[in-house]
Amino acid sequence: MKGWSGVYRNLIVSCAFALGLGTTGHQSGAAQEAVHHRSLSPEVRARETEQLMTDDERFEMIYSLMPVVFPTGQREPRVPEDVPQLAGWSKGVKRLGVPDLLQTDASLGIGNPSGARSGDTATALPSGLALGSTFNPALARQAGELLGVEARARGFNVLLGGGMNLVRDPRHGRNFEYISEDPWLSAVMAAESVIGTQSKGVLAMLKHVSLNSHQTNEFVLNAVIDPAAHRESDLLAFQIALERGNPASLMCAHNKVNGAYACGNDPILNGVIKQTFGFKGFVMSDWKAVYGWDFALKGLDMHSDAQLDAQEWFVGPLREAFATGEFPRERLSDMVQRILWGIYSVGADKSAGRPAPDMAAHHAAALETARQGIVLLKNDGALPLAPTLKRIAVIGGLANIGVMGGGGGSSQVIPPGGFALRIPLGGAGALAAARKETFIAPGPVRSLRKLLPDVEIVFDSGEYPANAATLARRVDAAIVFGNKFESEGFDQPDLTLPNGQDTLITAVAAANPNTIVVLQTGNPVTMPWREQANAIVEAWYPGQAGGQAIAEILTGTVNPSGRLPVTFPRNVEQTPRPKLAGFDTPPGTPTEIRYDEGSDTGYRWFAKTHAMPLYAFGYGLSYTTFSYSDFEVSGGDTVTASVTVTNTGARAGADVPQVYLTSVAGVGRLRLLGFERVTLAPGESRRITVVADPRLLARFDSRAAQWRIDPGVYQIAVGRSADETVMTAPASVTVRLFGK
Repeated sequence: MKGWSGVYRNLIVSCAFALGLGTTGHQSGAAQEAVHHRSLSPEVRARETEQLMTDDERFEMIYSLMPVVFPTGQREPRVPEDVPQLAGWSKGVKRLGVPDLLQTDASLGIGNPSGARSGDTATALPSGLALGSTFNPALARQAGELLGVEARARGFNVLLGGGMNLVRDPRHGRNFEYISEDPWLSAVMAAESVIGTQSKGVLAMLKHVSLNSHQTNEFVLNAVIDPAAHRESDLLAFQIALERGNPASLMCAHNKVNGAYACGNDPILNGVIKQTFGFKGFVMSDWKAVYGWDFALKGLDMHSDAQLDAQEWFVGPLREAFATGEFPRERLSDMVQRILWGIYSVGADKSAGRPAPDMAAHHAAALETARQGIVLLKNDGALPLAPTLKRIAVIGGLANIGVMGGGGGSSQVIPPGGFALRIPLGGAGALAAARKETFIAPGPVRSLRKLLPDVEIVFDSGEYPANAATLARRVDAAIVFGNKFESEGFDQPDLTLPNGQDTLITAVAAANPNTIVVLQTGNPVTMPWREQANAIVEAWYPGQAGGQAIAEILTGTVNPSGRLPVTFPRNVEQTPRPKLAGFDTPPGTPTEIRYDEGSDTGYRWFAKTHAMPLYAFGYGLSYTTFSYSDFEVSGGDTVTASVTVTNTGARAGADVPQVYLTSVAGVGRLRLLGFERVTLAPGESRRITVVADPRLLARFDSRAAQWRIDPGVYQIAVGRSADETVMTAPASVTVRLFGK
């Protein structure tokens, strides 16, 4: 068993041949019949089916191919002609009822690489941060269901979405795909999306394990972190999401973690994910993330799009290692059984037909997510727009054309009707061609005109600040759109709005004191004009219904209720690494990032350093007001907190009370323990209760390989955001070691 991790030996099913079936594939018809017709658990079905397979069939299941090879554009001859262009195809075993796996990008909707499937459009959902801003797990499940239905309608049965890496740097180009900077919020939302997708008979996944928090030189990036801190942050998020969502698959990242590539990282994949977390599904690689056949020994179960790597490691080299005895049969069986478990656990082998999606209902879901995800950051009386306004200027952001699409790269979705505008931005690297700024109609100008038919709305491109300022002086209110495009494969050098937009906003705000700024960004941005603006709205990338949602928030048709899932710093100097790693080096330069902040990501870092952010995690305003009362906390094995929330304003609205751990034994330790979104009529009250996952109260003890509850008083608070707690109460928690 040369090179086979000792840790991995403990992961193999207790007896690979428990039923006495051979491995040659020449089994009786009765045995094959049992695979299809007996009512068995996914584990037993997977084991029995795998034992009926030939070695050729086993090896064909553990890698996938891209039908049209990027970047050559040539059709892959090993992929059947009837397989459409998609992210990846893996061969099943037809004689045993095992379906081919057809994998599609699905971060923000069903992808259509380069538009190769002519006329194939899909629901374009708001960005991951917009979904995170809703603090509404029900919307995450609805999004997962929507994606599952639209995937099955195309014959696809694996979704490559599920991005949930923690936001560790606000310049990271893929943050818009992710959910938040907090392990609990990210895990809860991601798990619900997985549940929704798999309820439709489609395999879901979570990605990218782990620390895929930086795009610059990511293929040669080494992320260095204390293993205990890793368990308390990014890996805890994956652990909770695995427990709650039970996904069929995980995708490992491009980067290294503590010196070993993530897709061949034995301590993480075998040690933590499979042994400690008990993950039953399969780990697939990200594209171009495999560097040897021995990654199969280190925990990787499927080599994705094998043609893209230096060698097709799980095709020829792995079979050669198998023939010489270096690669054990038990491990091959385990890899196949994990893939089969994913198929059987969601019923992908039984999902017949291609249901017609209700695209009107899916549009409504995208609209509601955009509504709830928009965050009102500042309001000095400018919003909702007063009915007495006669003339409004809308400036910049191509708001006359559409709203900004969902970022670049694999997450880009072609919406119904196509894009209103695509602007190629280019750049260096393999993903330069996919870096295209997109806009989806209708734009906010059209939507505002529909909601305000009696108001004159004048648009200015904003290309010349002097022209925009001149117009702003002649209107009752000026709405300026500030856009910042993010894309897979690219980080941003700073937190500013590009193309001189800060100068534009400053000029307009100086000309008209009733200036409203609407941001469409994939990350936090700095705001040198914040004091001059009368109102600020963060709309993120709001999806195909974003123009309507923005207009509804501005006019008061909808009461804003979004809460920030990430901290907005005042400047990059407040972040753990003010200098972007690898920014000033040639592409492909080996780069190291030391995550010395450990588990203190986002708002936790700001609490630890006593820095005051621009806007805190969990922050967001409403057109009504809420009060908290009767805060009660009890301890024991964990903490239970209850509070009564009352709408004290004049209109209906939604609030998100948040429960935090603030200190242990007098030492500050800020952790989100839970939240609940509540919608209340004026004067209405509701009592909510949060029961904390005890791991959020604990530290991970690497020496004991368990979670540790320290002695002392645990201060618990309910608040409106991470930096605005309203009431605090003490709790005593049982001192102990527990779990893994």
